[in-house]
Amino acid sequence: MRVDPASHIQPAGTVLPPNETCDALARRLRAETQGEVLFDDGSRGRYATDASIYQITPVGAFVPTNEQDIATAIDIARDLKVPVLARGGGTSQCGQTTGAALVIDNSKHFRRVLDVNVEEGTATVEPGLVLDHLNAQLKPHGLWYPVDVSTSAQATLGGMAGNNSCGSRSIAYGNMVHNVLGVSAWLSSGELVEFGPQARLGARAAGIAQFVHGLAVEHREQIHAHWPKVLRRVAGYNLDIFDNQNERPYTADGSVNLAHLLIGAEGTLAYTRSLTLKLAPLPRAKVLGIVNFPTFHSAMDAAQHIVKLGPTAVELVDRTMIELSLANPAFKPTVETALIGKPAAILLVEFAGAEKAGLLPRLKQLVELMGDLGLPGSVVEMPDDARQKNLWEVRKAGLNIMMSLKGDGKPVSFIEDCAVPLEHLAEYTDALTEVFARHGSRGTWYAHASVGTLHVRPILDMRADGGTKMRAIAEEAAALVRKYKGAFSGEHGDGLCRGEWIEWQFGPAINEAFRAIKQKLDPANLFNPGKIVDTPRMDDGALFRFAPPTAPKPYKRIELKPVLDWSAWNVNADPVTEQTSAPGTGGDSTGGLAKAAEMCNNNGHCRKFDAGTMCPSYRVTRDEQHLTRGRANTLRLALSGQLGPDAFTSEEMHETMDLCVGCKGCKRDCPTGVDMAKMKIEFLDHYKKRHGHTLKDKIVAYMPDYARTASRMPWLMNLRNTMPGAAWLGEKLLGFSARRSLPEWRSDTFWRAKAELHGMFAGREAVLSVQANGGKAAVLFVDTFNGTFESENALAAARVLKAAGYTLHTVEKSGGHHCCGRTFLASGMVAEAKRRAEALIDALKPLAEAGIPIVGLEPSCLLTLRDETLVMGFGKKAGTVARQALLFEEFIAREMKAGRFALALTPATAPILLHGHCHQKAFGAVSPVLEVLRLIPGAEPELIESSCCGMAGSFGYEARHIDVSMQMAEASLLPAIRAKPNAIVVADGTSCRHQIGDGAQREAVHVAVLLERHLAPAALVD
Repeated sequence: MRVDPASHIQPAGTVLPPNETCDALARRLRAETQGEVLFDDGSRGRYATDASIYQITPVGAFVPTNEQDIATAIDIARDLKVPVLARGGGTSQCGQTTGAALVIDNSKHFRRVLDVNVEEGTATVEPGLVLDHLNAQLKPHGLWYPVDVSTSAQATLGGMAGNNSCGSRSIAYGNMVHNVLGVSAWLSSGELVEFGPQARLGARAAGIAQFVHGLAVEHREQIHAHWPKVLRRVAGYNLDIFDNQNERPYTADGSVNLAHLLIGAEGTLAYTRSLTLKLAPLPRAKVLGIVNFPTFHSAMDAAQHIVKLGPTAVELVDRTMIELSLANPAFKPTVETALIGKPAAILLVEFAGAEKAGLLPRLKQLVELMGDLGLPGSVVEMPDDARQKNLWEVRKAGLNIMMSLKGDGKPVSFIEDCAVPLEHLAEYTDALTEVFARHGSRGTWYAHASVGTLHVRPILDMRADGGTKMRAIAEEAAALVRKYKGAFSGEHGDGLCRGEWIEWQFGPAINEAFRAIKQKLDPANLFNPGKIVDTPRMDDGALFRFAPPTAPKPYKRIELKPVLDWSAWNVNADPVTEQTSAPGTGGDSTGGLAKAAEMCNNNGHCRKFDAGTMCPSYRVTRDEQHLTRGRANTLRLALSGQLGPDAFTSEEMHETMDLCVGCKGCKRDCPTGVDMAKMKIEFLDHYKKRHGHTLKDKIVAYMPDYARTASRMPWLMNLRNTMPGAAWLGEKLLGFSARRSLPEWRSDTFWRAKAELHGMFAGREAVLSVQANGGKAAVLFVDTFNGTFESENALAAARVLKAAGYTLHTVEKSGGHHCCGRTFLASGMVAEAKRRAEALIDALKPLAEAGIPIVGLEPSCLLTLRDETLVMGFGKKAGTVARQALLFEEFIAREMKAGRFALALTPATAPILLHGHCHQKAFGAVSPVLEVLRLIPGAEPELIESSCCGMAGSFGYEARHIDVSMQMAEASLLPAIRAKPNAIVVADGTSCRHQIGDGAQREAVHVAVLLERHLAPAALVD
């Protein structure tokens, strides 16, 4: 039933119960369960949104630890008449996992594979298990679960079942509903019921089946008249399990499986305990053909012909998506391999089978077909597995790439799932493009051309008139869907944005049947009310994350003067051209900080556990609070006043930001560009101004200032590591963990050694002269850590570069060395950091202007010149220095490619393991290390696939962080090192080397030291 816009009755699931009820719920959960009870404002705010445009504050969040916790929580909620909302990854795009309910998070503890039957090809899993994690366990058996959604790194099987997810290869394997064999679930009464094949149902389930069958018989004519006859139809309940309308039968033999009633039900009928899944043989071989089209229309028209070749996938990427991908450094090299000229669109056509040799002719057929269609020479043939994998990763990131647009206007999800028969696809997309134009917007298209489901999101500003335009566009799109006999909801579910269209799609009689199903299974209306039946209007502004001025509580940002320059985010974007306005013109009262936090669209990519860095604290805790998304949401809520006054500098905010290790993984890995490391610097400065700096803060921050003096009396400074009881006392007084050794002070610093190395370094005028005359020159930027605690690294780098023929120079100042400001940034002292950083930049500026490379050793210090200094207000000089700033390995790799670098090196004597510093990974600087290591004859360096080592500057030294620090290291880094006891370990980060020494009792060396060790005797420079 579509809700009357004039009605003042708010739908169930959107209004919170009385405070006394919420308090009673929290008390009982704490008393009667072992789970985590999260009813504070911050936690409720973090669970108020998913990847949709909606936000509804829940009653609270509950993280159960065992099945009894869930059963008890359901009973308590039923007693108190509080709705229950089951949640997995929280990445639904239509608001399915938002509601004024008790949100129960399955993703932390309910992620086991309960059983795998290889012979029968089945697996039974818990609902919080992530798809990629399941497939990793199935791979050794030659099996996989083929509903391969693009969010497979974070999508949980329970959430996929709730949405009836589909994936890129549904043309070959079907949707979720086609691949579920059984569901064990609790009803709202507390009964645990087994849903499965009708012939084997128990009494309670059989009664449900009989009831639903009766409805199917009663509404047979309506079903045949109104039910979409396409593969991609996920709206409503699957009443047609008793009268199949899907172009692919739900079961192989046409029998009824009652579990299919729960698939796509969005958690409104029952609470899933476990799922039994139908597995498929893992394809042994794949080939990919990328068809380049001169027009978007020609791509859409060709899809109906391409599917006749029997591909396993046909995926679209349009010109806008291509351009956005080319603008992303992580994706650009991959995308370029797929292009012929500048196509308006490409189709990724995949064929899979037992042997690659048997698939190559299929690529030739594709080439021939395109020739027949008037597009000869339009296919890039890609049989190579690695290249295919890389391209599919870009395609899987399509939505998030599209959401990286800056400004208040964003591509909005509400009609992106419409599915139409392939023969109408070109006409439909042309007509919808005209609809967008009439409403002053345009859409970016991508996804499943093979099944007529193309994801498209017009750019709308939901803070302004976006809701009105959304309604108008949806109504015109609906008319087109009906004209072409398609489905309005084809993959991502109904939720809040398409729920009201269910009656439009199926008619009032079938809608009443859906309501009857809900009443039969959930008479208490306990599970996720306001979805599927009795839904709110899609354009109810009160439910928007960014509520418009007409809403009861419009979205407003607080007033804040940031200490860093966020003006690049403080822009607006044209909804048609997608061009952004000048920096600082976006009207953000926080100078762009709020808009930067608002870039998080909750896609949950930070929940992944793959080879990337993001997000190390979540990988350890699995807590929503300690996740890039959780932090961004908390910042957004604080910066918009939704957590109360002064929330931005509160202790609660500090707790949320505390485990962010500043790894910058999100800077590279987050598809929408959320830079949480920089946000933490901003937050910490404001927080410390309000609460003050501790003695430990000052000891860490001012280390570059007192290092020269301290190094003159190392015996005194090192007493903490040697005197009995000193470490214990240091922990009590300063907070440095007694379980950690601290870096050893020494008197033979780089700067003292340099004074004795005559001829190693040249003066400024001399190095400028060498550069001017075409010689090989470089500035060696020696940081506090490599200059004071590990001077052998700086000296080794100097000897290696000198052996390669470079004239070297270092910048110093009266009374000590220059500092990049990193320790001050980490301690919440941005003003102090700016003073040090600007002095360094001023010293480097004339050298950088002359084109002399600035070569650094410590990633966090050198890369500060390419990152934070650019937002400190230094103007053009910061950019001048940043363009010349290179890590030691980056510089050598660049010079190698230019033919300017050669060394005589002795052969490798042992295997080499490389651990990349987080900031190296964030700036794409790990590959150069591998290139440089391969200069050593016979070296075959192996990169350890790890996230953050857990040290992160002073983080891992602190008593309150040591357990988390060691857990981060033990996730993959330390086990990989222990597995190869004879390997040489290379790590360029100072704190990384310390973690490896403490955790694995192994020496780790800087790449410069290893190169120096392999210098042939004739190349050595003293």
